[in-house]
Amino acid sequence: MSGPDLPRISADSNEIGLFQIGASQIGDIPQFDVWQTIISQYANSPILTTILLNLFQYLDQTVNLENFFDQVLNIDTAVGYGLDRWGRVLAVNRVLSIGIGPKYFGFDEGLDYDSFGPGGQSPFYSGQKLTQNYLLSDDGFRVLLLAKAFSNICDGSIASINRLLVMLFGSSGRCYVVDSGGMAMIYKFEFPLSPLQYAILVQSGVMPRPTGVQATVEQG
Repeated sequence: MSGPDLPRISADSNEIGLFQIGASQIGDIPQFDVWQTIISQYANSPILTTILLNLFQYLDQTVNLENFFDQVLNIDTAVGYGLDRWGRVLAVNRVLSIGIGPKYFGFDEGLDYDSFGPGGQSPFYSGQKLTQNYLLSDDGFRVLLLAKAFSNICDGSIASINRLLVMLFGSSGRCYVVDSGGMAMIYKFEFPLSPLQYAILVQSGVMPRPTGVQATVEQG
C-alpha cells in the first residue's frame, strides 16, 4: 500500500516523515532541553555535559526488564531461578526421588520379587547405594511445569489425561489411560518406564486423578 498522503519512513527508522523519533515534539508538550539545566560556567565541561546528555541511556532499564521477562516471567524461556519460582507457584519440585538401581541377584525365600531377580538376569549387589534424588534440567522441569499447569485446568476426562500422558511420555512410546470400571483406572505404557519417568508419574503430583478413583500403572 502506498500513496502521496502516507507518511514516509526513513531507511534508518529514525524518522517518520518530518517527525524525528525521540526528538520531535509530541502535541503541545515541549521537548525537554537538557541545556536548560546546565549553567554557563559548566557548559564547556565535556565530562558533565556527556553525563547529562547520556543520562537516559545510563538509567534505561529496558534491557533489565526484558531479561527479567525472558528469564523469570515467561515460562517458555525462563531458566534456573525463574523456573524455580514457577515451581513454587505451581507446587512442583525440581528434585524427584527415584528408585535405587536395578534388581539384584536373589533367591526364592519369600523376599520381594520387585527388589531381587534370578541368576543370569540380575547383577550381584555392589554394596553401594545409588542416590535417590534427581535434579531435573531446565528443559525437563519446564515440561513438567507446563504439564502441571495443564493438569490444573483440565477436566479430568480420559481425553485430557491422555493428552497429558503424551505431553510427558509420548516421545518414549504409546501411553494412555483406561477406565477399568469399579472406580478404578489404569495408566498403560507400551514401553518400560525409566526410574525418572516413574517418579514423575507417581511422585510429582502432576497427573490428575478423579476423587475416589484408584489408579494403577501397567508398563510393557
